[in-house]
Amino acid sequence: MSDDHTRVRDFFSARAADWDTRFPDDGPAYRAAASELGLRPGDRVLDAGCGTGRALPALREAVGPSGVVLGVDLTPAMLEAATRAGRHREGQLLLADVTRLPVRDAVLDAVFGAGLISHLPDPAENLRELRRVVRPGGSLALFHPIGRAALAARQGRQITPDDLRAEANLRPLLAGAGWQLTSYVDEDARFLALAVREG
Repeated sequence: MSDDHTRVRDFFSARAADWDTRFPDDGPAYRAAASELGLRPGDRVLDAGCGTGRALPALREAVGPSGVVLGVDLTPAMLEAATRAGRHREGQLLLADVTRLPVRDAVLDAVFGAGLISHLPDPAENLRELRRVVRPGGSLALFHPIGRAALAARQGRQITPDDLRAEANLRPLLAGAGWQLTSYVDEDARFLALAVREG
């Protein structure tokens, strides 16, 4: 495991047990973001870096009983918390690395990534890996339940010009990985960037 992966796993392992109680009001934001993916009954969707699985109920609702919902996370403690919360009933949980997904090429309709991009060790390469598993024309949602400024304030820091989630940085990053940014919202109440897989 790389140092980046070890750092991510250690960070989330220490927080998994009380993650949902620390952020109890995020449910509506997750539902709203999932609804903007444009999923249809029968679609196949991946929650990349699913954590405690807070997006899984909304994704399952969108794709219905005939659809496929996968939740992938690098941290066993997060998947255990998702199971304790009963979210394993909404989709299949996999202990796996989103930088090397155990998924065939072009089989998914969409990827949902909550708080994901800031934890990717090589964002350009890792976004290409997400593209690999999505069919042409499929969707990607990069989401956070609060916007960049609100998150920085919560963490006691300033937004820097090199923030990957800034539209000026994110648009070319996505384009270089084969995604076209179609919608960008950065408000206090949420961050949501939607992209479509090109080619």
